[in-house]
Amino acid sequence: MKKSLFILLIFTLHCSLFTLQAKRQPKPQEVDSLGRKIKTGWNFGILPSIAYDADYGFQGGVLTNVYYYGDGSQYPEYIHSLYFEAAYTTKHHGIFRFNYDSKYLIPGYRLTLDATYLPDAMCDFYGFNGYQARYNYKWCDWSKKESKMSVEDYRSRVFYKYKRDLIRVAGDIEGTIYKNFMWNAGLGVLGYLIDDCDINMLNGKNEYDPAERHQKALNPDEPLLYSKYKTWGLVGDDEKRGGWHPYVRAGLTYDTRDKRQGPNSGFYTDLFFTYSAAFNAAYGNQADAGYNHLQFNFTFRHYVPCFKDKNGINRITFAYRLGTQNLIAGRSPFYMNNYLNALFIQRVYYEGLGGGNSVRGMMAHRVLANGFAFANVEFRFRIVNFDIGRQHFFVGLNPFFDLGIITQPYDLDELVERHTGGLYTNLRRAVEANGDNYDDYFSDSRKDIYRPHMTAGIGLKIGMNENFVLSADWGMPIDRQDNNKYANFYVKMGYLF
Repeated sequence: MKKSLFILLIFTLHCSLFTLQAKRQPKPQEVDSLGRKIKTGWNFGILPSIAYDADYGFQGGVLTNVYYYGDGSQYPEYIHSLYFEAAYTTKHHGIFRFNYDSKYLIPGYRLTLDATYLPDAMCDFYGFNGYQARYNYKWCDWSKKESKMSVEDYRSRVFYKYKRDLIRVAGDIEGTIYKNFMWNAGLGVLGYLIDDCDINMLNGKNEYDPAERHQKALNPDEPLLYSKYKTWGLVGDDEKRGGWHPYVRAGLTYDTRDKRQGPNSGFYTDLFFTYSAAFNAAYGNQADAGYNHLQFNFTFRHYVPCFKDKNGINRITFAYRLGTQNLIAGRSPFYMNNYLNALFIQRVYYEGLGGGNSVRGMMAHRVLANGFAFANVEFRFRIVNFDIGRQHFFVGLNPFFDLGIITQPYDLDELVERHTGGLYTNLRRAVEANGDNYDDYFSDSRKDIYRPHMTAGIGLKIGMNENFVLSADWGMPIDRQDNNKYANFYVKMGYLF
């Protein structure tokens, strides 16, 4: 959740964490690099959560990560990891996910399987090309503390949203070429079901009254930004309802990290290509529309140990990630340019740019373009290590700085001319012909397209047994165009990278 998110997480030993142990316990001399007894057998943590968001409502759900360590000879590396998550809100934002990860199911190969369904009644949509698309926060945000002028400006709290359900099924495998040099391959399908927000569902029993523009009920006759993009020709008829996209992926990886979860040293770099097809005549016959496309991704991560205590425990790590995603051939539908490709599905969301998984503190999906680059820089302070019963815990703080920039912008005039069949030759004419003020929505400055989006913040990490990590990040944007609330708060599992 974001912006007005309020989260209460129950993270206690007796109510939330349970452990299944193998009958054989490790001998006293069997310790890990931190001098603690290794884990064996099956271990799992269950984390219930209660959340509230002004738009999404109350959330209830549960998640668990099950690990199998066998005899513990490879600890903290696990033999099998199974992740289950199910959460839903009163206003139809859901997470339903299963993920499996192992380097031992197929000896010599790492296998990851993922099946996820993400229904979203109010997915963010701020337009194309980052700062070229102006964000008018008074159109979607009003309270009694604001001036009367903001009441007049107010349009709808879902003005920058649309309905988007995402279905993802993926399988990825990794094999070793030589030592730390690996090959990667994967197959999957992404299914997008898209429409305008269902205003009647969001209003529920509340009825809209034109005399009370500031009330919670939404005006069903107020056109939202996504509807305007369709009218102007920026979103074509062949992509406006989504589609199904099977893909095949192949790449190379070089990995010298000391461990996968929260590494303290080493490099990780990958480069890969993803070819995505398109089909489903019910959603615009995209195979004929030419939405088959090829994308290139490159990521570089570096973890530098900075300080160890007298016991040899690493207390400070400097970590950074550099990455880019670009369109090499073909045309990709706009909604797929929100998806950040990855060799292995390890998280619920892979959204870029903006939000808790790419540029923390910036509104999700704020930057939408054919290609982009990003950077994440942070110090990881391990404040304290402690045990509760047989479980090993740690608490850490992570100050960070994030950045995103467009590398391949949309040609907005070309989109308009193509999608309107030449009815309008440029975007300004299309906008003004439909009764809107062009300057309210767009900037003509090319500098705005390539101006970097920057954020900064701090994160709190609570970890159990080195692999189960609860993460809470607070990030704020440098420019208010990236978030009118000044800051976003995220609670998720694991490190960002």
